[in-house]
Amino acid sequence: MATPSISAREAEVLALLGEHLSNAEIAGRLFISVRTVESHVSSLLRKLQLPDRRALARHAAASARTTGQAGPPPALPAPLTAFVGRTRERAELAAAVRAHRQVTAVGPGGVGKTRLALAVAGDLAGEFPDGVWFADLVPVADPVRVGAAVAAAVGVGEQPARDVDDAVLAALADHDALLVLDNCEHVRDGVAPFLERLLAACPRLRVLATSRARLVVPFERAVPVPPLSRAGGDESDAVALFMDRAAAVGWPPGPGASAGVVAVCERLDGMALAIELAAARWATLGLDGLTAGLGDQLRILSGGARADDRHRSVRAVLDWSHDLLRPQDQALLRRVSVFVAPFTAAAAAEVAGDGPEDASAVADGLGRLAEQSLLAVTPSATGTRYRALETIRQYGAERLAAAGEQTAVRTRHLGWCGAAATALTGTVGPDWRARFDDLAEDMRAALGWAAAQPDLRADAHRLALSLAGLAFTRNLPGEAQQRYEQAAALAGDGAGAAVALRHAAAVAGCRRLGDDMYRLHRAAAEAAERAGDRAGAGRDLAEAATAAYRFSTSFTRLPAVAEVTAVLARARDLAGDDPRAGAAVALAEAAVVSDAYGAVQGDADNAVDRTVERVEHAVELARRAGDPVTESAALDALSGALSWAGDAFATAAATRRRTEALAPLPPTPAATHERMDALAMAAGTAVGAGELDRARRWGRQLADHPLLAEAGHHATAWLLVADAFAGHTGEALAHAVRFRDSFEHSGGQQSLSVAAGAASVAMVHGLRGDDDARALWLSLAARADTTTEHRHGYGAVFDATVLLHRGDAQGALERVAPEPAEVWKWVCWIWLHWYVALRAEAAVLAGHPDARGRITAARAVVVGNPVAAAQVDRAEALLDGDLPRLPGLAAAFEAAGSPYQAARTLLLAGGDHGAAGAAALTAMGLGPVTARPAS
Repeated sequence: MATPSISAREAEVLALLGEHLSNAEIAGRLFISVRTVESHVSSLLRKLQLPDRRALARHAAASARTTGQAGPPPALPAPLTAFVGRTRERAELAAAVRAHRQVTAVGPGGVGKTRLALAVAGDLAGEFPDGVWFADLVPVADPVRVGAAVAAAVGVGEQPARDVDDAVLAALADHDALLVLDNCEHVRDGVAPFLERLLAACPRLRVLATSRARLVVPFERAVPVPPLSRAGGDESDAVALFMDRAAAVGWPPGPGASAGVVAVCERLDGMALAIELAAARWATLGLDGLTAGLGDQLRILSGGARADDRHRSVRAVLDWSHDLLRPQDQALLRRVSVFVAPFTAAAAAEVAGDGPEDASAVADGLGRLAEQSLLAVTPSATGTRYRALETIRQYGAERLAAAGEQTAVRTRHLGWCGAAATALTGTVGPDWRARFDDLAEDMRAALGWAAAQPDLRADAHRLALSLAGLAFTRNLPGEAQQRYEQAAALAGDGAGAAVALRHAAAVAGCRRLGDDMYRLHRAAAEAAERAGDRAGAGRDLAEAATAAYRFSTSFTRLPAVAEVTAVLARARDLAGDDPRAGAAVALAEAAVVSDAYGAVQGDADNAVDRTVERVEHAVELARRAGDPVTESAALDALSGALSWAGDAFATAAATRRRTEALAPLPPTPAATHERMDALAMAAGTAVGAGELDRARRWGRQLADHPLLAEAGHHATAWLLVADAFAGHTGEALAHAVRFRDSFEHSGGQQSLSVAAGAASVAMVHGLRGDDDARALWLSLAARADTTTEHRHGYGAVFDATVLLHRGDAQGALERVAPEPAEVWKWVCWIWLHWYVALRAEAAVLAGHPDARGRITAARAVVVGNPVAAAQVDRAEALLDGDLPRLPGLAAAFEAAGSPYQAARTLLLAGGDHGAAGAAALTAMGLGPVTARPAS
């Protein structure tokens, strides 16, 4: 077979799929849109003839190990055998999918619903421009995780301030695609509401589900999947399937056996699973053995009450196949039913074996079960794995309960999951994500069972904590928060609950869920107080009060000021003389009393000097207490207060201190939350101080932060601003793809930094002369911003820059007309230096009578800012007609990391320098330039 032709970009996407990255993460790595990634994934699935992204990931891993020489390994749910028959049903189901938004293939276990759905999905793949996705719900034990399973299948990760279900709806909203949901029956309570929301939000999406019962959702069209046809005798679909599977075990029935095979298939009611299991025995039993065995079993079962004949035929064959096994293999089959995901022989030995010495016997037994088609074998990057079809797994679970072994085996499974979680914790490596993904569903299932067992509460608590930490590392903050809260509920004492709730609050902070932060800190305080830890409770209440003001824009419902004031008062009472609690209370007082963070509900009349004094006290207390997380939070308040005082350099220094204090800390949820915020503030304040290279460095660190992989608009906002100011237009436009993609998928989340990032891209397009693109990005900035007054800050700076670039000095002068004191609240943080420098330059180029006065005023503000100071010096040189001074200033701009201003300065110098400047601007991709000094 010829090797499919894969483009260089597809190869890059495939390699990143092998790292188990989501579509957004791949898009961020390659500077392309999520839709482009999806297109490449669909193309790879088609070219490599693989069913889903998990199979692609396995293929990528195998290719990496064998330098691309090996073909793709078998991967669930890729069929391992040929699809036989069902021509009519295949056409009917395909027609139903074409005609209806949601189709459910309904039938009993073992009738062949999954194989039929896969075949139809393959037939229809070319009709859906955005591809076909497959999500197997067998491993999903909790109905609330249906959306997470779909997210994993389509490559959507969690986004801040929204749950994973919302992220899926946003990502698929405009997609013309087919989603196949397999094995829905055990989580129908989760599937039905999820599909109702999905279909309403995604008008061009179609869903093909398989289930033993209807899902009962709007738009559903149920299509019964009948047993295989026996009409036509030895030409029937049922007999064709038997013959194919019997030939696969090396002993195809001869012509003389056809009548007997027809009778066997008739006796099995055409049930596909039953036929496949019977055919697997052909080589060892022959027709006589099959006929006798099935006849005995059916007589035994004939007097019993069964749901219907089809279920009876499957159970009959399962009972018959089970009774033909050795006793040790019967035990193994029922014991491995506790695994919900593919498992290794080593895992089976620990959970299903009778002791360490039994490992080789277990491996032997797994091989025999696979030979009898009771287990499927799947090679993977971590070794051979085994898996039972869901019908067989459920049968094994029934046998496990009947044997009285359920508690013992599930307890061993719980222990194995706990040990696996411990082994994963704190480890690293390129295969870490794959290892977690291989184990996660079993850990979830074990936790779900253990949480309901009073005697195993402590084990469940430990596993919940481990799974929470692992989910956080795997960039699943929604599940991490859920598991920390679950661990708190399972904790045997208040102290353990308080620890888990504090972690949960920090994860909520990473998710930008202010309401949850506030709730969880207060819950942690209650738990700590129950445990007698008054100081810990005081610290938790102080953090709740601080969160209400520090993260006020992330709340859906802000707590009343009186309520937060009461929380703070109680925190003071509980804190006592504990150093850490005292530091937390001091910070809360700065936040609530002095509004150090500039909260939505804050008092704008607080004195800056008193605020700075109060915050500096909190910083010092946190430093003495050895609490770098609280110290970072206090420095965040200090940087804000210092910006109100107009000290951009002290503001930037405070944010640098934050990054230094946090650098040595391990990536706990609390430290991670602070670090992400600190990087954003460090990048922003560095822009404000003219430290563009440093701003870009911190901006890149933020853009690469794994927890922001699905929030590219938040991740790249400050990097865009820094790149735009510097003149790195190519890089800015590359990151802008990720920014816009993520912003649209987020539903248009509002944020000052996001709005500034969008406006910076608008500025780049303005410099390039692309007014249509500029208008698009300005409208995006308007959607992102929280208040129109911000247009006096970043808006004025970016607009004036474009106007000066185009030679419209008068327009620029009007855009920055207000005195800084008139718009202080909007320019004091990051934009002050740029605002006053632009006012000076616009005044000079427009011939304003007070141009020199503006230069003098600006110089007093920007001294120390290498870029803004050079801009003021350039304005003075132009005012004085000292053009020979400009080449030296161009060198100063270049040294300060601003190639755009360097090129523009040469342009203003005129002559040969002007030609060099124009060439440099053209090389940056910037549009027609008409900037020139006033005559």
